[in-house]
Amino acid sequence: MELKPGLKASSECTVTAADTAKALGSGGLDVLSTPKLVALMENAALSAVKPYLDEGMDTVGTRLDVAHLAATPVGMSVRAEAELVEIDRRRLVFKVQAWDEAELVGEGTHERFIVGIDKFVNKCYSKGK
Repeated sequence: MELKPGLKASSECTVTAADTAKALGSGGLDVLSTPKLVALMENAALSAVKPYLDEGMDTVGTRLDVAHLAATPVGMSVRAEAELVEIDRRRLVFKVQAWDEAELVGEGTHERFIVGIDKFVNKCYSKGK
């Protein structure tokens, strides 16, 4: 694993009706939903580190502190960027930001943990057994 602070990646989409607060149940308006904004940010963070993980390893999101600053209408593009800013053993901390075609629409921090896929999945699916 060759992870180091400064790794960056982005994720983007064009907002569709399925991405709106109204469609996802997080509000009543036809604008980019906060859950979709967060998903773009998480995807950017994952994309920044995924190529550097050993086989059989992945990351899972564990913490978000994000401000959704401005509304984005259906049809407009949104780009999220993530930069790895801290590594503490298996804990990874990212600075995340997102822009639509007009302005900054979201920013904050996102934390992910490196996990062994098999161990993680086995533990998850052993719940209730």
